[in-house]
Amino acid sequence: MPKKKKRKTFKSKIIKYLSLILVAGILLVILFFYGVKAGLFGKLPDEKLLSNIKNAQASEILDENDENIGFLYRSYRSSVEYEDLPQHLIDALVATEDARFFEHSGIDYRSVFRVLVKTIILQDRSAGGGSTLSQQLVKNLFPREYDHKFEILIIKIKESIVAQRLEEIYSKEELLALYLNTVSFPDNTFGIEAASQTFFNKHVSKLSIDEAAVLVGSLKATYTYNPRIFPENSFQRRNVVLSQMHKYDKIDQETYENTIKKKIALEYQPIKSDKGIAPYFREQVRQELVKWAERYEKETGESIDIYGDGLKIHTTLNKKMQLYAESAMRTHMQDLQKAFEDNWGNLAPWKKKAIYGEYIKRSHHFQALKKQGKTAEEIQIILNQKKEMQVFDWSGSDVQTMSVIDSIQHALKTLQAGFLVMEPGSGAIKAWVGGIDFEYFKYDHVKQSKRQVGSTFKPLVYMAALEHGVEPCDYFPAKAVSYENLEGWKPTNSDDEDYDYINVSMQEALRKSMNTVSVKILEQTGIPSVIDLAKAMGIKSQIPEVASLALGTAELSMLELATAYSSFLNNGIASEPIIIEKITDGSGKVLADFNANNQYEKAFSSLNQELMLEMMQEVVNSGTASRLRWKYKLKNDIAGKTGTTQNNRDGWFVGLLPNLVTLSWTGSDNGSIGFRSTSIGQGANSALPIFGLWMQKVNADASLNSYSRSQFSPLTEKASKLLDCPPIKEDGFFKKLFTNPDKEKSKNFDEDGKEKKGLFNKIKKLFKKDD
Repeated sequence: MPKKKKRKTFKSKIIKYLSLILVAGILLVILFFYGVKAGLFGKLPDEKLLSNIKNAQASEILDENDENIGFLYRSYRSSVEYEDLPQHLIDALVATEDARFFEHSGIDYRSVFRVLVKTIILQDRSAGGGSTLSQQLVKNLFPREYDHKFEILIIKIKESIVAQRLEEIYSKEELLALYLNTVSFPDNTFGIEAASQTFFNKHVSKLSIDEAAVLVGSLKATYTYNPRIFPENSFQRRNVVLSQMHKYDKIDQETYENTIKKKIALEYQPIKSDKGIAPYFREQVRQELVKWAERYEKETGESIDIYGDGLKIHTTLNKKMQLYAESAMRTHMQDLQKAFEDNWGNLAPWKKKAIYGEYIKRSHHFQALKKQGKTAEEIQIILNQKKEMQVFDWSGSDVQTMSVIDSIQHALKTLQAGFLVMEPGSGAIKAWVGGIDFEYFKYDHVKQSKRQVGSTFKPLVYMAALEHGVEPCDYFPAKAVSYENLEGWKPTNSDDEDYDYINVSMQEALRKSMNTVSVKILEQTGIPSVIDLAKAMGIKSQIPEVASLALGTAELSMLELATAYSSFLNNGIASEPIIIEKITDGSGKVLADFNANNQYEKAFSSLNQELMLEMMQEVVNSGTASRLRWKYKLKNDIAGKTGTTQNNRDGWFVGLLPNLVTLSWTGSDNGSIGFRSTSIGQGANSALPIFGLWMQKVNADASLNSYSRSQFSPLTEKASKLLDCPPIKEDGFFKKLFTNPDKEKSKNFDEDGKEKKGLFNKIKKLFKKDD
């Protein structure tokens, strides 16, 4: 008996504890739900915003001349009313996506229970989803933004709460119209009217039963069931929709049997647009507006809907400059891509498994097959199977027959580009090209990407040297040196010329972008001094404290580099880039004014600014950027610097007009893939032509004469004297006599430059500065 009592007592305790855990769990879930509802995990859309959705006005993005460059909106503006929607379209949508739509109040608890049991507990992926049309509408209206998987749960709860609120504000008919006006269809068409016009060239009210079923069917996966790309997939999915309509008595047996036999007959008429000007720039504007709206509400207590309040966003962009930049990029990158592929030929690195293999393992295709328990051999066979897919291609055809492995190799070989134009005084961005095609490549190479900047960093090294007493007519041995304390590192010049007994001036070294001299100038100046100057010029990224810094091993964004170079044109003061000038409401009331707020102080003297600009003009006139003169026939006042990183991975060109800073970059997103030959991959060939083509278009536009015809100020007498020396000086007779040119010169690199900073240099610096 005691044993039985003990067992009963033990069982009772277990049941008691499990009950307590269950109750506690339920309470936690309830508390969590109401915590989300109360806004503890982020604010929910208020009633004002939800009530205004139907009458929302798109916010307009304007350039500096108030010309339209795009809109911000939640729904496609060519909206249709519920009365315009044919009944068979409504029937197809409800029968397929939410059969109990007219019965629930935003959440279909039966579907939620089905998902919980079948999908989560029984792991049956074919059980379908539990979201109602109202919840899907919320997802359309308020796109998901999250950093961690846990946030998905919070987002889904939020969507459920907002869906119920929408059901209280709008009728079922109004919700259906809102849904069909906001949902995305294949080929980046938004709204049922746009989809109807695109795929069948007719108003939505004229759609037949089978056409309506095609469009509704595509909502499950807009790419997989795109009737243009995958007609067989679309045919099968359309018949699933028709089957659902028949199941719920929306069409009779005869109609069903006749309709499922019909072939899909498209009358494809894509909306003629260039997919919008400056898409990377507009996305950056959107991101800044989101942050501004949050600050505005905290400061004023008033909520702002950037997608529906009809705001006017006045940006700094110049529409003409932007169009010319996009055109120049496309023209050059098509040629560069072909040259890149031809140059590699059969040795193409993107075809080597050591490179593409890692990308395959990270792909969702591989991970999905692995979860299914497929062997490595089975996965390889499946990934090599060819099918039609949509990929970016300069030929203009975005549908190609290739395998998953082919598509990964295709992406790896695709070169990217960035181009930026900024006013040095205000920091106002005039043109912004973040990549070759925003539809396929959302990654922004202007702001998000940080790459080694190569020789475009040399002007910062030279400026630090000038600031520390080195003069333009100081000569440096051009011969390569091996540095013993740097594991025998021996920087060389790209031209491979014989520099025995040759000494060059700073101007000559910069003109020819000589690596050997840049390292010696860095050594004489000291690495800490160069880094301090770079920070004063607006560089915020971590800069490596290594000798190779002279060759541009620092990884910076294009915006950072533009900030630094702005100081060369702005009296030594860097300017922080800005993209929005002001924001007004629909009536013209100014809600925000973004005046330039310069946080930087003067980083170097006006005299040294003169000297550097003159040296960089020689880079264009007769140095590494001289093709701007002989190939592109540009006669403008231009200073500049080319840059190429190790193994030709990155090509750079910084072009300076008296009142504009421009940057061009090209390269592969995969850091291990560069150009096979320097003649093709060097910045002068890979990046500079974008500027050259852009400048030709700017020169031809009279409305931009204030930029194209601007001129640098003449050299002052003092600067002219400091630059007045022969570019090359040979060693004297006795030095040649006692120097063996065949013997490799080696020494230790002085990172702090202390050995070279004697009293003489300090005195020389005091006499040289003019302010």
